[in-house]
Amino acid sequence: MSAILDRPTSVLPHRFGYLMALYTENYTRLARMFAPHRLQAGHYLSDPGRDGFEVHLKVLERHPYTLELDLSYGFVDPRSGHPTPSAQVRVYTDARQAEAWHCEPGRHLWQVLGPFPEAKTVMQHRMRMNSFLNRWLEYLAEQGHSLGSLQRVDEADRVRCG
Repeated sequence: MSAILDRPTSVLPHRFGYLMALYTENYTRLARMFAPHRLQAGHYLSDPGRDGFEVHLKVLERHPYTLELDLSYGFVDPRSGHPTPSAQVRVYTDARQAEAWHCEPGRHLWQVLGPFPEAKTVMQHRMRMNSFLNRWLEYLAEQGHSLGSLQRVDEADRVRCG
C-alpha cells in the first residue's frame, strides 16, 4: 500500500470546498459590480471620485464560457514597473466562478512558487490570491465602483494617457 493512501485526506476537501466557494463569491461580487460578462473586449475605467483611485478593467479575451480580465489601479509600482495592486482574473460564466490566477504581473506561477511546488503550497497560494481579490472587490464596491461608473477607454485615449 502506498504512503499516500495511508495518510488521512480530510483536510484537502475542506480547503478545496472553501476555495470553490471563494471563486463563487468573487464571481458574484464582480458580476454585481461590473457585469463583465456583458462587456466587449477592451479597456474600461471606473472613477466614482470617492477614494481617488481609478480602477482599470481590461477584458482581454472573450470565449464562449470564459473571460480573461485584468483588474488594476491607475498607478504603477516604481520597483516592478507594473500596475499595483492588480489581479488577472479568469471568469467562468457557465459555472459562475471567478478565479484570480495571477496577482503578480510579469511573473509566472513557477517564478513565484518555484519549479516543483507541493500541492499544498499551490493551494495556499491560490487561497491567498483569491482572498485578496475578494477583499479588494468588497472595498471597490464600498467606494462606489460600479457599472454606472465604468466607461470604455478608446484606443486613441490610451495612447495619449500612456
